[in-house]
Amino acid sequence: MKITGSLKVKKDTQVVSEIFSKREFVITVVDGAFSNDILIQLTKDKVTLINDINIGDLLEVEVNLAGKCWVNAEGVEKYFNSLNCWKISKI
Repeated sequence: MKITGSLKVKKDTQVVSEIFSKREFVITVVDGAFSNDILIQLTKDKVTLINDINIGDLLEVEVNLAGKCWVNAEGVEKYFNSLNCWKISKI
């Protein structure tokens, strides 16, 4: 899936464990009169893809949509979605 928008937020890398790190960023996508701020994440060796990208840069991001179910201690299911980026190109 490809998403085109301008970089609004670039967060620092979070080290979750010795073998897993992630970095989140937000792009603003304008569709006619509406705009949406989309949270996207980079993981593992991809966290550096955004190093040379500046706030305001127009980007094309390629992502995979992922979903996960989590069950809390009371047995209640919660569902989470994430957009995992694997390629970023400046436009």
